[in-house]
Amino acid sequence: MTLDRCEGLAETARALAAGEVTSRVLVERTLARIEATQGSLNAFRIVRAEAALAEADAADRELASKGPRKPLLGVPVAVKDDMDVAGEPTAFGCCGEFPPVAEDGEAVRRLRAAGAVIVGKTNTCEFGQWPFTEGPAFGATRNPWSTDHTPGGSSGGSAAAVAAGLVPAALGSDGAGSVRIPAAWTHLVGIKPQRGRVSTWPRGESFQGITVNGTLARTVADAALLLDAAGGNHAQDPHQPPHLDVSGAVGRDPGRLRIALSLKPPFTAVPARLLPEVRTRVVELAERLAALGHTVEEADPPYGQIGLTFVPRATAGIAERVGEAPFPALLDRRTLGAARLGRLLGGAPLRAARRAESVLHRRIGGFFTSYDVVLAPTTAAPPPRIGALLELSGFATDRAMIAACPYAWPWNVLGWPGVNVPAGFTPDGLPVGAQLLGPANSEPLLVQVAAQLEAELRWSEKWPSPPVTARSAAA
Repeated sequence: MTLDRCEGLAETARALAAGEVTSRVLVERTLARIEATQGSLNAFRIVRAEAALAEADAADRELASKGPRKPLLGVPVAVKDDMDVAGEPTAFGCCGEFPPVAEDGEAVRRLRAAGAVIVGKTNTCEFGQWPFTEGPAFGATRNPWSTDHTPGGSSGGSAAAVAAGLVPAALGSDGAGSVRIPAAWTHLVGIKPQRGRVSTWPRGESFQGITVNGTLARTVADAALLLDAAGGNHAQDPHQPPHLDVSGAVGRDPGRLRIALSLKPPFTAVPARLLPEVRTRVVELAERLAALGHTVEEADPPYGQIGLTFVPRATAGIAERVGEAPFPALLDRRTLGAARLGRLLGGAPLRAARRAESVLHRRIGGFFTSYDVVLAPTTAAPPPRIGALLELSGFATDRAMIAACPYAWPWNVLGWPGVNVPAGFTPDGLPVGAQLLGPANSEPLLVQVAAQLEAELRWSEKWPSPPVTARSAAA
């Protein structure tokens, strides 16, 4: 039996509202696709089969009532396994048996309020630290475009699930590119929103404010729709940006923009080089934007030594997670090493790093008086092979990460939005991406530009081959 891929998020919501299909049928098909591919792609840590079917039945009753329509009523979606779903454990990539949590996190609560059915929790590396999704807790999650390669990380399970057509869209989180990198490496749109746009509650700040929740989908409209559905704040969130209608911006003409093509990696402690096969694809996108009437020129934001402010925040965040871990003896040696560094940097260096953010906002914000948007590579390299980084030492892992992914993390320090768009494929057929970056609260502008590119390039029409089938998944 061939298991059809899912339709997009907006189309699925429309079909449900029109009575063309039931939520139960959609969820049954989704669960069948997940089961058929779990042995090959391994996208999910937890599959909520029984609970999801019950939620689908409740959605069907609500659909039949002809009452006010929730935007995602009955639509199956997935969330990353760093987000709390009531009744399920939140292992966040770690080994061990974790107790179920009592309440939904705020982003999940808002998805449910929008009517979505949460079919499962997707795989992520340990505490979301690395741009690959592998580990002893769950094995390796594989890229639907090439199962010899990683889908990236740390939201690799969400990316693999969407790219393979198991679900129409999924939530991920992004602390150093963890939505944008797997989106780039699986031919998806990935939105890293403004800090606070999608709540990380029950944590007011995740990893000292560098990590935000974001969305992965095949189209700009679907990624924006999921962002609006999950967006909003808990009353105690420390960051509460103004409300934006991001979906409403999709398809609107952004006008003629000044776009900076930034190909130089920001300051890093070890060398990083943009590989020619990625550079070519990003430059082609820049040429496409110029053909659309935008002014595009090479220019780099004044990053300075921004990395000195990232490391204390990232490692202090890891130290906090390790301090809460119920099974510290089961953690990766690299995690424990990062936590030791985080404890060393958790005092004055961390306070200095947090104070530096306002200085960086002023300096890099000044760049946006000359340019409206930055176009940059999302990664410097295509996705590595499964296992390439798994057994490395901590220092060797850091070197490999920086070499492959030097471009995404500065926007986590700034807390500003960025959108990965598919940039095409290497000669070996591996997906790569480019990111559109803007200042605070620029999600509407970024999705306008992304949608312009999508209308030209029609990237959502291209799927991994062969299609998802029970036979090929089991092979």
